Amino acid sequence: MSWRLHEGYVRTTTWDLDGESITLGLWGPGDVISSEHPALEPVELQCLTTVVVEHLVLSGEDERRYLRRERQMLAELHTIHRIRSGEQRLLALLSWIGRSFGQVNSHGCRLSLSELNLTHRALADLCGLTRVTVTKLLSRFRLEGRLISVSDSDLLIPSQP
Repeated sequence: MSWRLHEGYVRTTTWDLDGESITLGLWGPGDVISSEHPALEPVELQCLTTVVVEHLVLSGEDERRYLRRERQMLAELHTIHRIRSGEQRLLALLSWIGRSFGQVNSHGCRLSLSELNLTHRALADLCGLTRVTVTKLLSRFRLEGRLISVSDSDLLIPSQP
């Protein structure tokens, strides 16, 4: 089955042999999600927030466009996951989430962790760190000015000069 996501956010995951969750994608409003012909099995679609979807029957062109988007997202997440430094990996993940689901302006990239329902635990799962490490790094990034708190859960990743 395939769906167009009108509202909300969905995460697709699979598991490794030790039962650890591996994120395959994050999907937001306007994205198409399909459970047809998964590249890996098992695959779980997890609603991060309340979602509104529309059932779709994909045409050949729509399916190719969906597969290109999925392949691009997998490549981006894989590239982030291969960054050795946990600090740089988390910053790269936050930047990717901001570019994909946030608001980009001349000041930088604004993202809302609460809108996406991304807790520190969820961020840790996404980038292969512990929740404690993510919490410490987020605090340090704020102190260093690499992240600016816009509200309780909104962050601004300043543009690089």
